[in-house]
Parts: sequence; structure tokens; C-alpha cells
Amino acid sequence: MAQILQKQIYIILTIFLFSFLTEGESKQFATSLSQKSLHLKKEKLTHIHLYWHDVTGGDHPTKVTVVKALDNTTNTYFGSVSVLDDALTVDPGVKSKIVGRAQGMHVASSQENFSIVMALSFEFTGGEYNGSSLSLLGRNQVVYPKNEIPIVGGSGVFRFSSGYAIMQTYKFIPNLYGILEMDFYVLHY
Repeated sequence: MAQILQKQIYIILTIFLFSFLTEGESKQFATSLSQKSLHLKKEKLTHIHLYWHDVTGGDHPTKVTVVKALDNTTNTYFGSVSVLDDALTVDPGVKSKIVGRAQGMHVASSQENFSIVMALSFEFTGGEYNGSSLSLLGRNQVVYPKNEIPIVGGSGVFRFSSGYAIMQTYKFIPNLYGILEMDFYVLHY
């Protein structure tokens, strides 16, 4: 009789434990939401024109290489990794008012030409986009006069954003300073 009672208790505990472990499985993993529920308005296209100041030399560089390439004979710097915290300005002058920061990293990713994969966040600290950001992820073929980088998201005003950025060299002084002219074309709500 005791063995039958033990088996019944074992079965009841097993059923209880199984039901406890699978309790959350009946809930939906994802649900559909309306744009209204997130207070999203009509999608719009915004153009932003800025200058990106990249200081690679001197006493206060804003970009540093944290992993050097193992073999630098090809001039592609393949394998090197750099991090940056560069100023964004409305005008190209070095004393122009800073309205944001370009922060992130890039990796020299080609063995054949000088190209980098960039993961960047453009944080706006002034103007109408103060507190918002745009995130870029893509390939930059440094030797090209213009490069297009995808905008993969954003925050604040740029939540749910997509689009692309065009960058081109405005001024370049080797091993010291570079200024890139940036045009962002952003779809957002």
C-alpha cells in the first residue's frame, strides 16, 4: 500500500512540476502593436548636414588605435581596431560650435584595399535633436571620395529610424587631423 501511495505522490509531484515549468509557454512571444499605441506620427524624411572632426595626432587625439595590424606591409592596416569620440559641428572650422559626438569603433577589414567596417553612434548634444542619436553600421572604402553608410536605427527623435549617410573628406592632414563632411538622410516618425 505504501508503494502505491509513493507512486501516486510521485505522479502528482511530476505533474505539478511539469505544469509549473511550462506555465509561461502558453503566452505569446510577440504581439502586434499599432503605431498609435507608441504615439508614432507620419513618417518623414530629414536631411542633416554636419562636419565630423577626427583628431588622430597631437596632444589630445579623439581617435586611437587599440589593436594594431599584425602585418602593415600592404598599407591596408588589415586587422587594426580603432575607437573614437569625435566632435560634430555645423561648420567645418576647428573652433565651430560642437553639436554632437561621433562615438564608436572601426575595424580595417580588407586585405586588398583600405576599407573599414564602422559601428558608430552619432549623439546630438545641441540644437533641435539634443538628446537623440543615429546609429550607423557599414563599410567605408576610405580611398573613395564619397562613401554611403547605412543608418540602422536611432533614439529619441530618431526612434525607429532608417536611411543612409554620405561622407566625404573635407580636409585631411595625415597623422594629425581629418574633417569629414556628412549628409544624413533619415526616415523617422
